[in-house]
Amino acid sequence: MDFIYQDSFPIQKDDTQYRKISSDYVKIEKLGDREILTVDPKGLELLAEVAMTDVSFMLRTSHLEKLRAIIDDPEATDNDRFVAYNLLQNAAVAVNGELPSCQDTGTAIVMAKKGENVYTGADDAEALSKGIFNTYVNKNLRYSQIVPISMFEEKNSGSNLPAQIDIYSKKGNSYEFLFLAKGGGSANKTFLYQQTKSLLNEKSLEAFIKAKIMDLGTAACPPYHLALVIGGTSAEATLATVKKASAGYYDNLPTTGNMAGQAFRDLEWEERVKQICQESGVGAQFGGKYLVHDVRVIRLPRHAASCPVGLGVSCSADRNIKGKITSEGIFVEQLETNPARLLPETAPHLEAPVEINLDQPMENILAELTKYPIKTRLMLNGTVIVARDIAHAKIKEMLDNGLGMPDYFKNHPVYYAGPAKTPDGMPSGSFGPTTAGRMDSYVDQFQAAGGSMIMLAKGNRSQQVTDACAKHGGFYLGSIGGPAAILAQDNILKVEVVDFEELGMEAVRKITVKNFPAFIITDDKGNDFFQNL
Repeated sequence: MDFIYQDSFPIQKDDTQYRKISSDYVKIEKLGDREILTVDPKGLELLAEVAMTDVSFMLRTSHLEKLRAIIDDPEATDNDRFVAYNLLQNAAVAVNGELPSCQDTGTAIVMAKKGENVYTGADDAEALSKGIFNTYVNKNLRYSQIVPISMFEEKNSGSNLPAQIDIYSKKGNSYEFLFLAKGGGSANKTFLYQQTKSLLNEKSLEAFIKAKIMDLGTAACPPYHLALVIGGTSAEATLATVKKASAGYYDNLPTTGNMAGQAFRDLEWEERVKQICQESGVGAQFGGKYLVHDVRVIRLPRHAASCPVGLGVSCSADRNIKGKITSEGIFVEQLETNPARLLPETAPHLEAPVEINLDQPMENILAELTKYPIKTRLMLNGTVIVARDIAHAKIKEMLDNGLGMPDYFKNHPVYYAGPAKTPDGMPSGSFGPTTAGRMDSYVDQFQAAGGSMIMLAKGNRSQQVTDACAKHGGFYLGSIGGPAAILAQDNILKVEVVDFEELGMEAVRKITVKNFPAFIITDDKGNDFFQNL
């Protein structure tokens, strides 16, 4: 047999539209017969800073056009259109550069391919990290990176570093980049399934996909860009492909395989998986057709004894941006600068929501909510307590030590969230909901102690929450995942820290909300919206 080698991921073209950000920091030098692209590390710093800034406040035009397509689709449900419209409004607010599109401004991730004839004379990861640092320190973004001091002691790094930076080699004298800001919600919806050859037939694969699609739920803020990867020379290779495919990086792969083992897109299965997602009824967060915008199915070679399968998403904050450095300068992908042009002239029609006054005794609020079925759309006005993972752990510790539930958890609904930094002159930074499921284990104990009777967050929850609400008379209200900027601008009037100030974005806060949209997801009678799909 003859030796065969080719690039495992033969991207056939790059149709990305770039904009030049600088002609500085690059020059061509001769080394024998070679032309060497010499890049000043300051150029890497500049590129990372600009790319991470752009991707925090702007989105791709293609992504936003898909949101508009939902509004125009006669098969979309009212809830689908409501979510899509809110996400477009959010993009129109975020593009101004003050309020990031999502309050979880993410882990900074850089994937780079460095040509063999590119010379920097530096630690490239350090220069890229400095650019990322500049963005997070100078913009109204959130520091989400928690570093271990010991096995159990952790602290916020205070800069959103460290970043994940992976640099690969390639031929030539250009330097290519993919920058991502990956929030915890979508990162947590990345799955690896170790399967076998028995999966590789139509009946088994379809049944597998139908079962696993429901694992996604809505916690990562759909509509999603979904990636399904079948095969892989290792589990790590499979999941790396999932991440890049969900970011659109592999859109221009071939559509057939070959004996060299090239990766390829299976267009037929992409349509089949998309249909499965539409038929699931989950929709764009609150029921409907649009769990996903689109699907990428990529087939990879595998070891005869293994068949890894990866599943993952890029969420409604589709924060992916390419960059490149060539002899002509430094470039970043052009993102949409005018999302408002995609908004319809009039908002989609919806039945009027039920207005709920939160500034009354908790028993009165519960008595009002119990009148309405799940799926009811609400408009909340009044006082809400904000608390998430670490605050819940601290309150549990208090209860376990015989101390009482804090009054603020008894008297007010609790919103699972953590804000980005507050722009000058505004009451709040971007302040969207975090994933509810991470707090599931606390609900029964907290409700038994009189707290968490009304919870507000995003995503589906476990049976233990449904059981706890039925047992103690509580409610879980769903908030739209994604429009953190417009919530900060239009719906949050006041923010103050009331406990655990040392926790930074994890501190307990009291906020005042106006016309804050929500849906009844789990009620006090044992009903759950997602279980009824």
